[in-house]
Amino acid sequence: MTLASWLDPLYGVQEIGAVDRWAIADAGVGSLDLMERAAEGLARCAAELAGTGRICVAVGAGNNGGDGLAAARILRADGRDVDVMAATALDELAGDARVNLERLPGPAPAPVDRERLVDCALVVDALLGTGCSDAPRGPIAAAIAAINEAAAPVLACDVPSGVNSSNGEVADEATRAALTATFHGSKIGLHVAPGAWHAGRVNVIDIGIPRGAPPPMIAGLISDRALDLVPRRTRSGSKFSSGDVVVAGGARGMCGAPLMSVLGALRSGAGYVQLAVPAALEGLCSTRVLEAVTRAVPGDDGAHVAAGVEPVLELADGVGALVLGPGIGRSAGALEFARAVAAKARTALVLDADALNAHAGALAALRGRERATVLTPHAGELARLLGTDSADIAAHRLESAIAAAQLSGAVVVLKGDDSLIAAPEGPVAVSPGATPALATAGTGDVLAGVIGALLAKGLGPFEAAAAAVLAHARAGRLAAARHGVDHTIATDVIDALPAAFSGRVQRSAAMI
Repeated sequence: MTLASWLDPLYGVQEIGAVDRWAIADAGVGSLDLMERAAEGLARCAAELAGTGRICVAVGAGNNGGDGLAAARILRADGRDVDVMAATALDELAGDARVNLERLPGPAPAPVDRERLVDCALVVDALLGTGCSDAPRGPIAAAIAAINEAAAPVLACDVPSGVNSSNGEVADEATRAALTATFHGSKIGLHVAPGAWHAGRVNVIDIGIPRGAPPPMIAGLISDRALDLVPRRTRSGSKFSSGDVVVAGGARGMCGAPLMSVLGALRSGAGYVQLAVPAALEGLCSTRVLEAVTRAVPGDDGAHVAAGVEPVLELADGVGALVLGPGIGRSAGALEFARAVAAKARTALVLDADALNAHAGALAALRGRERATVLTPHAGELARLLGTDSADIAAHRLESAIAAAQLSGAVVVLKGDDSLIAAPEGPVAVSPGATPALATAGTGDVLAGVIGALLAKGLGPFEAAAAAVLAHARAGRLAAARHGVDHTIATDVIDALPAAFSGRVQRSAAMI
């Protein structure tokens, strides 16, 4: 398996280790040369961040510490005021790290000093490297706490200490970096929460590894190239070839959710969208979106019921995609309706909102579906699907998304700023980041509609979900730029979708 061309590679610890071994053993690159180039890049970043102020370099006893020692030497050679502090005794340093300890001019490393950290211009965190997966303990844990208490910004060497580079998990405390200088290629854990919140900006440093190194296969960052996958309307096409979608949802008091899914699909290029709602809601819904066709199906007190299953299946038969769940609520009839439609629908399916809750603890039931299935849970919904709690999902986002995809046989979109799109057999696509403006009611319904439109246009479920997540994030940033993060609402995101699909949207450092 290789990553799709529209994914920018992200490395796990075993994958980056394989690259290092290949470069040294097969390509003939000296390990000391690799460390020197890493240190040069780290030193450049440090000099830029620190201005003219004093720099503190905190090192550990491994190769990450060797990178820090080499960077300190380079900075001192440039006339910079550099304190080198060791979190542990360096007597056991070996190999390239030992060489760089012996090359260090000026004062030898002293123990980490909280007072000296307080008034420095920058702290370089070179305590733990990519190979560390356990919770920091003892002096290392104390050094991390001291760094985080200091007022100075932090530059992380390769990965913030305490962050698992393969999955973004943080077992205890981890350094909070303003910038992470990572080597050769970015790491999965720098882009998956909670690790992403510790990494700050990520700067990839080229350390001279030749072409031909083993590529990563586990995960990749969604690039703008994903939107090139989306078919455009042609002169010879029709509204049906542009993508036909059925949205089934709604309940009394929750008409907005399916309407926003409909608008999300239409603004994403779907040519024909039908909205199936309980009969009591037809009049209200039909006047709100003129471009969609509203279909009344049997309901009870404004909620979907089992009697509506067959009418919805008939509507969805032969269409490009069915979006099931926005606003259906949690009445017994609605949940029964959602389970039956999901089991019997013979078209590509997006399962959202309470249609996900209808499958709580029963994800494996979806494996029997013959057509593409995309699930769009947030952490709470995924917790119910997997029979755990939201805190557990938040702590193990990558693992949870993969587990749900494998159990259900579906593509799973675990929503968040770092939205993860997991395919049952891999890989995982990671969102490059969105905006806090999307943390408002209705934006998830919009995303479900966008995915439905792209499925209806013929994209595979993994590609449709990834491209939709990227377009949705772009639209959120555009809407936030216009209205402000705290004042953006879901319909603002819908209005921004055309520009999000067609133009380049720049990400600010603040991630508006």
